Amino acid sequence: MRSRTIRIGCASAFWGDSSSAVPQLVKKGSLNYLVFDYLAEVTMSILAAAKLKNKDMGYAGDFIKHISPYLSSIKKNGIKLISNAGGLNLEACRSALQKEAEKAGVEFKIAIINGDNLKNQEEKLRKIPVSDLDTGHPMPDTIISINAYLGAVPIKRALEEGADIVITGRCVDSAVVLGPLMYEFGWSTSDYDLLASGTLAGHIVDCATQCTGGNFTDWQMVPGFDDMGFPILEIEKNGNFIVTKPRDTGGLINKGAVAEQLLYEIGDPKAYIVPDVVCNFAEVKIEETCHNEVKITGAKGYPPTESYKVCATFQDGYHLSIPVVIGGINAAEKAQLIGESIIKKTSRMFREAGYLEYTDTHISILGTESIYGHNAKNLNPREVVLRLKVTHSQKEALILLSREIAHAATGMAPGLISLLGGRQTVSPLIRLYSFLIPKNLVHITLDINSKIIPIEIPTDGGYSLQDDSSALSFPEPSITIEKEVPLILLAYARSGDKGDDVLIGVIARENEFLPYIRASLTTEVISSYFSHVLKGKVSRFEVPGISGLNFQLKHALGGGGMASLFIDSQGKSYAQQLLDIPIGVPANIAEMVLSK
Repeated sequence: MRSRTIRIGCASAFWGDSSSAVPQLVKKGSLNYLVFDYLAEVTMSILAAAKLKNKDMGYAGDFIKHISPYLSSIKKNGIKLISNAGGLNLEACRSALQKEAEKAGVEFKIAIINGDNLKNQEEKLRKIPVSDLDTGHPMPDTIISINAYLGAVPIKRALEEGADIVITGRCVDSAVVLGPLMYEFGWSTSDYDLLASGTLAGHIVDCATQCTGGNFTDWQMVPGFDDMGFPILEIEKNGNFIVTKPRDTGGLINKGAVAEQLLYEIGDPKAYIVPDVVCNFAEVKIEETCHNEVKITGAKGYPPTESYKVCATFQDGYHLSIPVVIGGINAAEKAQLIGESIIKKTSRMFREAGYLEYTDTHISILGTESIYGHNAKNLNPREVVLRLKVTHSQKEALILLSREIAHAATGMAPGLISLLGGRQTVSPLIRLYSFLIPKNLVHITLDINSKIIPIEIPTDGGYSLQDDSSALSFPEPSITIEKEVPLILLAYARSGDKGDDVLIGVIARENEFLPYIRASLTTEVISSYFSHVLKGKVSRFEVPGISGLNFQLKHALGGGGMASLFIDSQGKSYAQQLLDIPIGVPANIAEMVLSK
């Protein structure tokens, strides 16, 4: 281990991530801390429904399953655990973990951090009143969950009280890394540059293997997908840090893969807002120091905002997704006809039965490049999947549809092979509702060793966008365009979602390529390219530290998450689509990249 460094491994990016992470990192990681992230927005509504059915549920059970076999090794090696697995039932999560520790014959001081769950304050929030960040609408009536995104200060305090394991509810993903760093290095709540560096470290690893070669543009270069190495951070007191992974594991850590993750889902890199600090990542540098290791420096921080972001989920009717395999000549044409006919038939049956109309319908033909819209190539496949996804305010109406789909096998066009997975189940349609509230309205407590300790959070940050008056921009060199090459030969790219928005990060493979990428990828070009899904505006942000651009596409996911009817409801394919777009370059650059 390098002197004066803290080693932190990340073993989970989401609820359902691989069980291989914990044994790999515990046995090979030489860690001080092992952190876990489980709570996506939609996960909160799933946990809320589970808790309603069983008061002992409502937390991420994977946490208990994955660490239980290794509790003795964790104790022996002095590894501390930080996780947001508590979800909506932190007491039950701690109780389940304590039982497993007793079975293993080990003792841990387990702290839980309460305060993010605001469901019991629903009526108070309505009276404030709060309004949706995007639409301005008041809070809907069918609220399922309400959770504030907490920061790292409560985690730091738990460690100060001697906690071996810290379990939180909803907190910003990077807080599980920043909290230990504040504790170990004595960083204060006003050490903004250091807090920004710690936040960046947490952000880089919060999707686990996405920074060790997962989802990398150059996926063909990545060895060992069957045994991916989970990420390890080596952080210094000055905030600089190394990203690496255990030896003799699969995956790849290089500048491109980590730069993709740096821009993943962050919006404006000059103003990435988390509870403890507002971060500026625009001038961050990534340096390959040796094989499967990069060093990251240059994050800047500003005082935090005075508010917490709160994410609520609510039910808005029901949805049903039906995948049907269709084969033979003109399979796509048959699929389209069958899909339209089923919608038309069931709409008539709804009226006859006294049901309302569909609230929304979407027909996709997988195998025809349907995600590409007007950019799709003219294919004529002989095997496709018809995907019907619909929404309705009445569950009974969609049950009717789920039964009627079978008639298409004998009563419509030939070649219907099967319903994938059999008859599908009607599910509640969950939407997100996000708003801000002053931090002083959220009361956070630490529960450890039968003590309840109130946690004071600074509320005087007062950040505003005007705090950063320097407008970052690249110089505009004169450029010569002689040929066109696809973007993938010039850049790495990765995309993801923020609610109903898509974020696409593009990083030049060589600094000299960037002016040509910038000239071709204007907001107008991006708007046109994604016009088949885009309902809002496109913003472009400059990231000179890594020769990158970050694009935000507003309202490009059909509602996003579980509410979206799109095949790609989380924006994962948008960067892959963009990598096909032609970029004008000089002849010498075209020759260089085409010859590789």
